[in-house]
Amino acid sequence: MEANSSLQSKVTTPLPREGGGGGASFCIVVAGGKGLRMGADLPKQFLPIGGRPVLMHTLEAFERAIPGVRLILVLPKDQQAFWHDLCRQHHFTLPHTIADGGATRFHSVKNGLRSLSSAQPSVLRSAQRDAPHLENPQPSLVAVHDGVRPFVSEEVIRRTFDAARQHGAVVPVIPVVETVRQLLSPSSRQLHPSLAGGEGGGSITVDRSLYRLVQTPQTFQLPLLLRAYEQPYTEAFTDDASVVEALGHPVTLVEGNRENIKITTPFDLTIAEALLSK
Repeated sequence: MEANSSLQSKVTTPLPREGGGGGASFCIVVAGGKGLRMGADLPKQFLPIGGRPVLMHTLEAFERAIPGVRLILVLPKDQQAFWHDLCRQHHFTLPHTIADGGATRFHSVKNGLRSLSSAQPSVLRSAQRDAPHLENPQPSLVAVHDGVRPFVSEEVIRRTFDAARQHGAVVPVIPVVETVRQLLSPSSRQLHPSLAGGEGGGSITVDRSLYRLVQTPQTFQLPLLLRAYEQPYTEAFTDDASVVEALGHPVTLVEGNRENIKITTPFDLTIAEALLSK
């Protein structure tokens, strides 16, 4: 029992350091996957790549990009003991705070923000005091990242933090390289009967230059994200940017990296092993 409590103290106590230039830098890593699409008993964030769990690679990416970033890992309660066991097995001692996962991503991020508040009350009091003044030149910043995106580049992480410092809300994106077709609703097919056809109904090719694929980390000035997550949940909140947009705040796009894949299928795991061996 003494060994367990010693490890837990190491793992869950964040370092009292600043990072990323300006105010404090935080990252909430959301890892609530069940591994259903992976067809595995093990949740996808714990699957090994290069001999270590995906999640360890993800957390380390942020420490490399912004030394001293304060990491909050959001995990379902029933997965936390297993995570501690993995940390012991792999001698993983990178400091991070653990928060309980919620029923949806929205609620998980909200729990992460709540955990951040309890772990760093002085920073949060300052952020809440400065909330109306997003032009603060040195605000605290918080990124929200998918736990199963271990290949986000250091450049992209720093790029989102730098842009969030100036603009408040930032999302990394990459261009769409494949042809995209839009499925038409029944009302659209009535207006354009020539476009309807086949068992699947109508569809139309759209201009792919007008679309971008969204990645994480989505990075924000902390006062802005705190205010955004005071809103009641709706199904329209598909990511953190959509929560912030509901306040009427614009979202700035920055260039992502194509290797920043979200590992959700066995094929993704094969790609991940190839990327790691580069």
